[in-house]
Amino acid sequence: MSKQSKAKRDKRKKQQPRRPFARLGGAQPVQNHAVLKNEEGVVVAAIGLQGSEWLLAIGGQTMGNADNPVPMLAMLKHLANVQEKEGRKVELEYSAALQQMIDDLAADEGKTAEEYLAALVSEFENQQDEEDAEGAGEGLGEAAEAEAPEAGEDKPQA
Repeated sequence: MSKQSKAKRDKRKKQQPRRPFARLGGAQPVQNHAVLKNEEGVVVAAIGLQGSEWLLAIGGQTMGNADNPVPMLAMLKHLANVQEKEGRKVELEYSAALQQMIDDLAADEGKTAEEYLAALVSEFENQQDEEDAEGAGEGLGEAAEAEAPEAGEDKPQA
């Protein structure tokens, strides 16, 4: 071995492009199957498939995962309806594979895909209405408590 062989080898190593570390169990890429975009074309929320797990991302952050993406799609559809009621224009697009899942689930229940998805969306709307009603009822209860003195409190004396 010559005295210069190490220097040549080091020089050759520096010139080669860097290789990423091979990681065991590395994350698989996420395939988008449903995308909710605002009027500027910015993605607001998405549903993706990573391996065998469905992920829900809102605002660029993963918010949850599930085995079945259809309830997540219904949630996105509800979100789109709420945005449209507030005057914002949004667009919900989903893949043919996700449409096929909805078609299969709807056929099992004897409905069309639109009816099936509308029924799921209405569940979210009903749940939102119930939460709004509870919130209004709690607000009234707190106001009444603030006006009425507690049973153990004495009235101020003059």
